Amino acid sequence: MGFFKKDKKVGLFSDVIRCDEQNYLIWKWRPNGKELGESKREYAIRFGSSLRVKDGEVAVFVYKQKNGTYQDYIVGPFDTKIKTANFPVLSSIIGVFVGGDTPFQAEVYFINLAKIIQTKFAVPFFDVSDPRYPDFVVPVAVRGTISFKIEDYKEFIKLHRLDNFDLENFQTQIKDSVSRCVKDAIANAPAMHNIPVVQIESKTAFINDIIEIDLSNILKERFGVVASSIDVGVIEIDKTSDGYQELKKITKDITMATIQGKTAADIEDYAETLRIQREESQYATHKQTQSQNLGAYQIEKQAEVGVASADALGQMGSNNAGNVNIDNGETGFNPASIMASMAMGGVVAQNLSSVMNNAMNVNGSNNNPPPVPKTMYNVAKDGKSTGPFDFSQLSQMAINGDLLPDSLVWKQGMKKWEKAEMLDELKGLFPPPLN
Repeated sequence: MGFFKKDKKVGLFSDVIRCDEQNYLIWKWRPNGKELGESKREYAIRFGSSLRVKDGEVAVFVYKQKNGTYQDYIVGPFDTKIKTANFPVLSSIIGVFVGGDTPFQAEVYFINLAKIIQTKFAVPFFDVSDPRYPDFVVPVAVRGTISFKIEDYKEFIKLHRLDNFDLENFQTQIKDSVSRCVKDAIANAPAMHNIPVVQIESKTAFINDIIEIDLSNILKERFGVVASSIDVGVIEIDKTSDGYQELKKITKDITMATIQGKTAADIEDYAETLRIQREESQYATHKQTQSQNLGAYQIEKQAEVGVASADALGQMGSNNAGNVNIDNGETGFNPASIMASMAMGGVVAQNLSSVMNNAMNVNGSNNNPPPVPKTMYNVAKDGKSTGPFDFSQLSQMAINGDLLPDSLVWKQGMKKWEKAEMLDELKGLFPPPLN
């Protein structure tokens, strides 16, 4: 019984054409009891034979004729007797088959479309240079794994001879191409992607993405396979090499110089910031004092004007201004001077009256209330007191995030610093907590 049976019509044995291999990528079928290369009888396909193709497989029938080679492709799942209706090429050439117990000859190959081949690769140490310091080269080695499978089987067949396909040799060819691609990508990474050689180990994921794009195209075009995953596991630097030691020293010196320069600049900026804050605080305090003593300030200025007016009035008699002289026979009457004196007297009177009124207002006889004093707050920041700030300034600081519920504040009359959220007048500056 086995894989063949007696065909009553022809009087010959018919086969069951199928692949029972568990681990394969390409497998060539031969009739039961025959070995590959034994004779042309291995290509003999008997009428009545059955074909069984599992899901994830494709069976390829190769017919070699005088005018060329042809293929029929049967994609699984498929399980039925071989009929010319299912084989377009066989149907077109059936008339040329001759005699005996060999109605037609074909090589049958099974291609595993579901099989993923995983291959490890390793690139031994090779020199990589940094374009900024071309005199120093660093040895770099790479290890990783690539997984691939056949997806476009027709394209795969165009690129490879199925009759002498050897998986081990095929994997070797792929590993060679992978090594060349990986080597080129890493050697060019410092120049093309501005990656310092001494930091190339930390850029493994980035370099892996670059290699994956290039390598996927190579495997598809050269080998007809699709890369399901490319994993550059390790990029190793020979840290004992002279080139690495020199580059490491140069990089360290540059880093220290950069840090020192930045620190000096930060200190200068910080000093300037403190100066500006100090001046702003002094100006705010000055303005606050003026606001709180505005009434007295106005009285002082008006009094100064009154004194100046009185002094001017006292000088009007100098140089005979405004005098009437009859003794010498000349009329010394000067109307313009008298008018000026009257005007000046009015100004003096007005200013003196204003001074007296303001003085009375200060003593409480004015019906208009004095300016409402503003409550000023100091805010603790970085262990230092800042401010003072009024309520509107604190509101803006709360919006900007410079004033938080737990920020310490103080105002006149408080015995100690308190959190901003503890003062009733400041609670509204902060949103309520989320439940």
